[in-house]
Amino acid sequence: MNKVCLTLLAACFALSPATAQVPRPMLEYSSAAAIRDGCVAWAKEHNLAVAVAVYDESGRLLAFGHMDGAASAVGEFAQWKGRSAATVHVASSETANWGKGPPGLATWEGGLPIFSNNGVALGGVGVSGAESSEDVACGRAGIAAAGLKEAAK
Repeated sequence: MNKVCLTLLAACFALSPATAQVPRPMLEYSSAAAIRDGCVAWAKEHNLAVAVAVYDESGRLLAFGHMDGAASAVGEFAQWKGRSAATVHVASSETANWGKGPPGLATWEGGLPIFSNNGVALGGVGVSGAESSEDVACGRAGIAAAGLKEAAK
């Protein structure tokens, strides 16, 4: 090609609008681990033994903890609650009111969505092994430990 064609081709690319997407915030492992660890610390302070599961917004497990003394089944319950809250962006205490929903939709308290400080859904945390109100408080403590929020507002 000659220089004129190359110059025209370059001008066409320069004038065409960019179609790139804006990057979306994501829950990183370090934040997921801080949520897990914050929840475990809260549970220890309250003499509880729980399981904690932290998921990203797409439903991928990022961090998990199963404390000594927690019943075997609570690990699965924590995962069920956390994945539900992560993918529907709603606490499991609310989805419990929806009746029998699709498979995987948690119907017990203890699953909380996780949002950025700007209100972007990042994932969810599920806690199981204590009373429902304690599971919720533990999840809230974990979210706060990571400097994140449980609501979009």
